[in-house]
Amino acid sequence: MNGDGSLERLRREGRIVVVGASLAGLRAAETLRDKGFAGSLTMIGDEPYEPYDRPPLSKQVLLGMAPADRTALPRRRAVDATWRLGVPATGLDMAARRVRLADGDEVPYDRLLIATGVRARPWPREAEAELDGVFVLRTRENGAALARRLAEGPKRVFVIGAGFTGSEIASACRERGLSVTVAERGAAPLVGPLGGVVGAVAAGLQREHGVDLRCGVMVTALEGDSSGRVRAAHLSDGSTVETDVVVVSLGATRNTEWLAGSGLGAGPRGIACDAGCRAFDIRGIVTDDIYVAGDVARSPHALFGYQFLSLEHWGNAVAQAEIAAHNMISESADRLPHMWVPAFWSSQFGVNIKSVGVPSLGTEIMVSQGTLSSRRFIGVYGYQGRVIGAVAFDHARWLPFYQELVETTAPFPPPFPTVDRHPDGQRPMDADFPDPSVPTHGPTVTLSGYSPADRRMTFTPAH
Repeated sequence: MNGDGSLERLRREGRIVVVGASLAGLRAAETLRDKGFAGSLTMIGDEPYEPYDRPPLSKQVLLGMAPADRTALPRRRAVDATWRLGVPATGLDMAARRVRLADGDEVPYDRLLIATGVRARPWPREAEAELDGVFVLRTRENGAALARRLAEGPKRVFVIGAGFTGSEIASACRERGLSVTVAERGAAPLVGPLGGVVGAVAAGLQREHGVDLRCGVMVTALEGDSSGRVRAAHLSDGSTVETDVVVVSLGATRNTEWLAGSGLGAGPRGIACDAGCRAFDIRGIVTDDIYVAGDVARSPHALFGYQFLSLEHWGNAVAQAEIAAHNMISESADRLPHMWVPAFWSSQFGVNIKSVGVPSLGTEIMVSQGTLSSRRFIGVYGYQGRVIGAVAFDHARWLPFYQELVETTAPFPPPFPTVDRHPDGQRPMDADFPDPSVPTHGPTVTLSGYSPADRRMTFTPAH
């Protein structure tokens, strides 16, 4: 839709397609209607359900406090959309402006929003992954199946990966009185997103609550019995753990495979977009009709050196979707940048953990309030002489103050003569993040940068 009045025509009678019936997809659709978009809206989702909330799956659902089918997202307003659910998108024709679906249909668009999110990374050995009793946790069906198995009272649950999701699963199991072993190849739980100093606190928390925590080990094999049920996990230190339930929590894979060959700048790390959520094509040229939001997006952030960030955060999905929806139907002069400061929360072993900024960028940490030993504290992260993030263990009411420090690029270490001081909070110390070349489980912020190996390109001269 080009030419005079084209934007008005788009708002009045245009076709907007949202691929990903997710939190981001739903909030974008609601925002479009709020801002006066009166054209046709098509929502495409690979699952057969309307958008639902995922955080309760590792919390209330596993505790038996809520059924998995009662986690639908509350609606802010009616969106008057055509829902194409249970039919994944399989391809994109950018020139013809069409999305191909698995059932052979094609859906035309004037503006496209991609909000396909991520999926759980499966256990790499297919035969072992298919053993009865081996689970991942990402979808509603995953949550329902795992909750049913936990309710049966298994003898031992074995969790592979001690990122946020793995730790929350272990916490729910202990709350249900189940024996739990957690295997983490890093030095401590949460070491990828929060570093070793805070990871040591998380390790103490797990062990105090009766978790058999094994760090610095990898799972080499899952063993099944003659009936195809999992019976044991073998570890790299030579030990074997007998178990009848295994939960694989190895992080996430971005849902971009359907875009292969489309010409869009999409790969394993996500879909590159500008600060206004417009997708890049593989030549690095920004598109004007394709937008990205949520976990699948990689966008530059001014506060973090314009590095491309991929954020697996609930709040980011909402904020980015609202910006994308606004920009899709706005003049270029009225478009807004997505400048949301990352924020994340987790509840595990009776402790509320919240973070702001990008702690994983930090090289140093200082305990500015409380103490590590009390497990009630705030840790401030520093990077190149400025505050880059903060984490709170049961101390969240102070976080807005630290968010402001991140937003104003305040100096690190911060001078706080009036804030409580304890011996373990006097000086900055090494935050003890693992070597980035050694993968850990479950970082929620990925500094994806740019790697020339992401995509091989061939340029042909124009004739």
